[in-house]
Amino acid sequence: MTAAPVAAAVAVAEEEAEARAAAGGRRAPLILRNRAFAAVWLGQVLTQAAVRMFQVGVSWWIVAYAVRVAPGLASGLFMAACTLPAVALAPVVAGAVARFAHRSVLRTAAGLAGAASCALALWAYGGGLPVAAVYAAALGLATCQAFFDPCLTTSVPELVDDADIETATGFELSTQSLAGLGGALLGALTVDRAGVAGLAAGCAAAYLGAALLVASARFRTAAAPTTCASGPAAAVPQRRTLRRILGELPYVRRILICFTAANLFTTAVFVVIPLYTRSVLLGGGGTVALLEASLGAGALIGAFTGTRVPGRPTVAGAYCLGLMALALALPGLVSHRLAVAGCLAVAGWCAGAVSVRFVALFQRLVPTADKPGFFAVMQAVLGASLPVASLVFGSAGDYLSPQTLCLVQGLGLVPAAWALALLGSRTPEPVGGER
Repeated sequence: MTAAPVAAAVAVAEEEAEARAAAGGRRAPLILRNRAFAAVWLGQVLTQAAVRMFQVGVSWWIVAYAVRVAPGLASGLFMAACTLPAVALAPVVAGAVARFAHRSVLRTAAGLAGAASCALALWAYGGGLPVAAVYAAALGLATCQAFFDPCLTTSVPELVDDADIETATGFELSTQSLAGLGGALLGALTVDRAGVAGLAAGCAAAYLGAALLVASARFRTAAAPTTCASGPAAAVPQRRTLRRILGELPYVRRILICFTAANLFTTAVFVVIPLYTRSVLLGGGGTVALLEASLGAGALIGAFTGTRVPGRPTVAGAYCLGLMALALALPGLVSHRLAVAGCLAVAGWCAGAVSVRFVALFQRLVPTADKPGFFAVMQAVLGASLPVASLVFGSAGDYLSPQTLCLVQGLGLVPAAWALALLGSRTPEPVGGER
């Protein structure tokens, strides 16, 4: 796909989005007029809230209760365990999403995560829970989520009309923000009051509820056809490799590379927040909840207002990354709790606004047959930096102050923002001018 057709596709997609937005203003909200999408979306809210609550809660448990020597490294290892499955299992996830009925994949992933959480809760209630068992549970929950998220993204056209794709994408991307908000408020506070046992029990309830919601939803298309021994070979579409999918989408590939580099610094915030709270703000679980909730609230607002950010996606993305760099660096200079919360809210807004613009664009640019593979590889490419960032910043947190880590985060985002801006300047102007 060359730059000119991509630019034209971007312009057409954005014009269609504006027309749909104008028409959509007179209609009931999507989740009220589409029960199937509402059920699956609520299921995603519950699963991502559970995994976020688990991550926030366990990160705080490690730093404040469980590990006395090198808590930064231990927290970084935990966050790496939470992010590895999405990267390592991308080809497996793509194959499963393409081969099996999407409702079955979603229901099975949520159900298995609920079972794993129940097992961890019972072990923790019995006492003597080792840190290694919590790491193993994190791997299991992250594996289930690695199947759930790209499968739901791929399923959006099966749940909504074409005119509602952008709206559905906004709801879907707001899920992570809602999850970050709810999980942040509950994770550290739950650990302070009920320990890992209560945390795991809450996660189990959320996962099992999500499995029931997905099971109640009706998808519009049947499972993808499988190879039949008696059928002609031509009747089975040949799936392309993940490398070939990205190879034929150079514009999209460059965007993903920019955001992968940015993620090396943005995602480190999840390791930095507990360290910053304990060492700089001298706070407890309530302070962690405030900071995490500020990040999630900002991302939630950004997910619903991202379509209003002017400019082409690359231009808007560059400006948002620049603003995020400033917001993440300021806590390195100002250590007032409310000021830090405000900076994280701005950083979250930037992340949410950028995500909704680019995922909606990818829904239009990527061929339907390639979407299962593309969204799996997108999650893997963007997630490839997460384990590295967790380990690097976690280890550095045992030697450098959290304020220094904040400054490094902000400075590290500047080259990524610059690269995205250059990518936009090298792309021909969309038909009809820049929007």
